[in-house]
Amino acid sequence: MTRKLCLAQNPDADALLASDMFALLTGMLLDQQIPMEKAFSGPKVIADRMGGLDVHRVAEADPEEFAAMMATVPAVHRFPGSMAKRVQALAQAVIEQYDGKVEAIWADGDGAAVLKRLKALPGYGEQKAKIFLALIGKQFGIQPDGWRAAAGHYGDEGSRRSVADVTDKQSLLEVRDFKKAAKAAAKNT
Repeated sequence: MTRKLCLAQNPDADALLASDMFALLTGMLLDQQIPMEKAFSGPKVIADRMGGLDVHRVAEADPEEFAAMMATVPAVHRFPGSMAKRVQALAQAVIEQYDGKVEAIWADGDGAAVLKRLKALPGYGEQKAKIFLALIGKQFGIQPDGWRAAAGHYGDEGSRRSVADVTDKQSLLEVRDFKKAAKAAAKNT
C-alpha cells in the first residue's frame, strides 16, 4: 500500500515522509518557528544534498559539514546551526536506543509508553511528542492501546489542531485557522 501524505505540500517530499519514518521523525523535529510545509520538506532537502537520508550517515556526519549543508541556500531551517545539532542528536539517539530502527520507538507498549519514548528524544518535548503520536495514529494506523488519550486533544477524531490532521490543502487551512483562533484567545486572556 502506498501511503499519501500532504504535510510538505510537495509530492516528492511527502513521498519520502510516507516511506521513511526517520524522515517523518526529522520533519517533526524541524517543525518549529518555520512554516509546517518547509519543516516537512527539510528531510527531502537533506536527502537530496546527502545522496539519501540514512540515519547512520546523518549521525556520523562531521558536525561542521552537516551544519554547512543545512545552511546552504535555501537553508533547511531558519536556524540551520542549532537544528543541524538537533537532527544529528536525534539520529544518534535512534541508533543508540533503537539500533537505528525508528519503528522500534512504537513497536511495543501502550500509548503512554510510546509517548514517554518520544518525549525522551532530543528536540521532542511534551507537545511535539503528543502531536507525533497523533500523526502516526491518524495517518499511519500506528495505534497502540490508549494512543488517543496519550496524544491528548491532538488525538481527537475529526480535530483540526495540528500537522496530525493535515491531509490536504483544505485541512491545512483549517489547522491554520484553529491555531490563529487559539493564539488570539490566549492573547485575550
